[in-house]
Amino acid sequence: MADMMKVGLSTQAAAAHWGEGALLSFSGDEATIHLGALSAEKEVLRAVQRAARRLESSGIKRVALAGEGWDLERRYAFAQGFYAAKGARELDFGQQSDADARELDGLLKATRWVREITNGTPEEIYPMSLAESALLLIRGLAGEQVTARITAGEALQEAGHIGIWSVGRGSEREPVLLELDYNPTGDRNAPVVAALVGKGITFDSGGYSMKSSDNMLPMKSDMGGAAMVTGALALAISRGLNQRVKLILCCAENLVSGHAFKLGDILTYKNGISVEIQNTDAEGRLVLADGLMAASDSGAAYILDAATLTGAAKMALGRDYNAVFALDETEQLRALAAAKAENEQAWALPLEPWHVGQLTSAFAELGNIASAEGTAGATTAAAFLSRFVRDEGKGWVHLDLAASYQKSGNDLWATGAKGHGLRTIARWLQEVTA
Repeated sequence: MADMMKVGLSTQAAAAHWGEGALLSFSGDEATIHLGALSAEKEVLRAVQRAARRLESSGIKRVALAGEGWDLERRYAFAQGFYAAKGARELDFGQQSDADARELDGLLKATRWVREITNGTPEEIYPMSLAESALLLIRGLAGEQVTARITAGEALQEAGHIGIWSVGRGSEREPVLLELDYNPTGDRNAPVVAALVGKGITFDSGGYSMKSSDNMLPMKSDMGGAAMVTGALALAISRGLNQRVKLILCCAENLVSGHAFKLGDILTYKNGISVEIQNTDAEGRLVLADGLMAASDSGAAYILDAATLTGAAKMALGRDYNAVFALDETEQLRALAAAKAENEQAWALPLEPWHVGQLTSAFAELGNIASAEGTAGATTAAAFLSRFVRDEGKGWVHLDLAASYQKSGNDLWATGAKGHGLRTIARWLQEVTA
């Protein structure tokens, strides 16, 4: 193959010798993506990403997009497919308008950061390094408009952040709560319009409810929620976000040791709710509870949390759609509309106030998992979180990020983090701060 391959688009079918319905054809140092009779842009974008994935998987590392038809969304779709976690690639996007170039640059920078930080090894990406990396990313974009507070180790317990402290106390590397304040208004008393809360479990062994090796191997990705909300804030800032927003990351390693939290422990949170630990592998909701209370205390009118929270969401939706939960129907619809506007996939799953009643304990107000078989695991996890937001969930939406990580590669995605969801959150943030 040529050193730099030119890739163009065509609405014509490939010549017969490339096979019936062929997606790609080649001539010298040029490749053509054949879109054929595809009319729905959603299907066109999938075809472009599939073609990019196929080229990258074939060992092609340098590509220049050429010819007509390459708009912003198609360029981004190609870039999403033309990726792998290791090795260098070069992608020339061709001539663009200044506005498209700025938007594409913001998209790529945010997505690349999310993918790289999530794919990083758990030795490199631990609670403090995740918090510091997020802070550096946002400060690099917004400078003095950003202030932050990091609470770590025993100071978490002293401050009443019992969930993060308990989950992270089994590790030698201290748990961390990052509270970042992006305030471009210049007014120290400006209201916090929105808060983003992310689950940052940098490695999840399952604790004493230990995972199997196969299920534990990808658990460096359990900080995907923290990465996603950080990347989304970065994208929104690059798009001109001009309202005050809080970013709250709940970071810990869930490991086994003589100091680790145990089955049967009871945690009592700052709001007085007591929780019996019935499964140490249901730890994400325990750390998010602290983050959601901090978000509520900030006075934010709107709160969004994102987490790689449950295997049940993946069972329901696969790895193609992120699950959306809310008690406030307006926020659920806003998040779904944001996903559609950004060409990402999201699907609503049910959440009602009575779902909390399925989290029972004989010793505490709540159990951290549903006690009866046949209950909806992703829904009861969201119900648990609903107890830690104010106003009975008004203005709050929860994303269970089933589509954020690809355990093994397929025809659209390389193995590893995808960044799928950050555009949804960035658009939601733009809408609520407009």
